[in-house]
Amino acid sequence: MKIAILGDIHGNIEALKSAHKAAQERGADKIYHLGDLGGYAPFVNEVVDFLIEHDIEGVQGNYDETVANDREHCGCRYEDPFQSEMATLGFEWTKKHTSQKSKKYMEKLPFEIRLMIDGKKIIIFHASPKKNNLYWYEDRPEKFFTEMAEKVDADLLIYGHTHRPYRKDLDGKVFINAGSVGKPKDGDIRTCATLIEISGGDVRADFIRVSYALEKTAAAIIESGLPAYFAGKLREGR
Repeated sequence: MKIAILGDIHGNIEALKSAHKAAQERGADKIYHLGDLGGYAPFVNEVVDFLIEHDIEGVQGNYDETVANDREHCGCRYEDPFQSEMATLGFEWTKKHTSQKSKKYMEKLPFEIRLMIDGKKIIIFHASPKKNNLYWYEDRPEKFFTEMAEKVDADLLIYGHTHRPYRKDLDGKVFINAGSVGKPKDGDIRTCATLIEISGGDVRADFIRVSYALEKTAAAIIESGLPAYFAGKLREGR
């Protein structure tokens, strides 16, 4: 069976359309999203409508929880004061422009989804098994991976939040960060859809990178009143 994972969409409807199309063309039997549906690009409501229309199930990200409940902070981590200022502006814009329909959808998203495919226990969540804003990078010590695996009964753990895709195999467990659909931070400006095939007890992961209407999205960011900073970051893949 093939499942596709769409991580961290962040209001980028053009990237979502391209990632979804790529997943379908690769024969995905089921598609899931990892939350963080708004922020940084202006199409948060269009993203929610697309997910509903295409019956794409998913989990709640930190951005979804904080927007839906009108929190003061998105729960994000910043590298410097300027980035913090830009992120705050983006968060406030998203809260203001997210419809009640979209907020209700975000509020009802589950923290995790559990699957059983071909004998493999699978868990899908946004950032970590117990906290939806923990940054789980690939260079974390192996002890950290082991500790995370001990918190859940699963053979395959699928998550995002860092916007940087990777796969790691450790002690019989498979850890897959699906990267980001709408705001990649690994230096690759293309959108990312992660295709996972489970067959005969084996797990294969393919990080599909495809181009999308990036300049159309960048123009929409600027036109919407969001900081032009976000358009620049899209062009850098950062």
